[in-house]
Amino acid sequence: MHIVNITLQSVAALLAIGLLGFWIIKRHIIPENILQFLAILAIEIALPCIVFANIITQFSPSSSTRWWQYPLWWLVFSAIALILSLVTMFISAKATRREFAITLFFQNGLFFPFIIINGIFGTTNPYIAVLFIFIAFHPSLFFSTNHLFFRRSNRKTEKDFKEDKPESRMRLGRILNPVLISTVIAASIKLVGAERHLPTFILTVFQMLGGMSMPLLMLILGGSLYVDFQSKGPIYIKEVMKFVLIKNIVFPLAFIAALVFARPAFPVALIMFLESAVPPITGIPIQTRRHGGNPSITNQFILGSFVFSILSIPLMFNLFTRYFPMP
Repeated sequence: MHIVNITLQSVAALLAIGLLGFWIIKRHIIPENILQFLAILAIEIALPCIVFANIITQFSPSSSTRWWQYPLWWLVFSAIALILSLVTMFISAKATRREFAITLFFQNGLFFPFIIINGIFGTTNPYIAVLFIFIAFHPSLFFSTNHLFFRRSNRKTEKDFKEDKPESRMRLGRILNPVLISTVIAASIKLVGAERHLPTFILTVFQMLGGMSMPLLMLILGGSLYVDFQSKGPIYIKEVMKFVLIKNIVFPLAFIAALVFARPAFPVALIMFLESAVPPITGIPIQTRRHGGNPSITNQFILGSFVFSILSIPLMFNLFTRYFPMP
């Protein structure tokens, strides 16, 4: 019951910040167009900083001799998640299957696990570094493959791409993104033992900047949901219920079963379970709109999963600890 309460509090804190972002934009405390700037600040500056700072302070190559296996476990996780997404997408209505599948497959792999792990194990735990190394290639996968979920006929024409702003096009920087680069640099520094030569104030700067990432991203999510729901499009209640059932219940149950069968070390099992149980990544509606899909329903999928995760993550975590007791 203690774990359920801590997990519940952690998820509720995230959603409360998102609700604050919704209220800020609704009351016009800041203009809607500032959200794009805040997103750049959070994703390209604050997030890489928190990744770098945590790996430098928490990652220990000597005690985690199999650290190189974490990205391989991520590949296993992604393969299972893709199979589940492609199989279960057919319970959705035909018109929304593409949106259903992409929102299932791309999970919110950094922020939800980060705050849950910190809430349960404290801020000085070894699992955050494992999380960042495990998930390092996830943003690259998202930016380089999200278009594959949509039919070519639904995508923009060549003329549309030419008229796009440069920052909206596929760029090498979306694959070699700041999160991946900061992970590689920080891990390399730790592997050669060069962290002792880093001035203390540099690490302090990274920690302070990184502390902005999670509040900023949840504020952006809440504000973006308000902007999108202003369009007053149709509410897909039945489809959202199907999505929440698959994403919040079926996915974690399937991964718990797979983990019980494979029996990986606790850090790997913990990260893989959390990755399966968290809501979708918040950038999906932007990519859906870009490729001619229905961003309204992906927003509703994300919101439904976020809200229901207040109950589903604590319950699923309690089940997980029955098979993988806390160390």
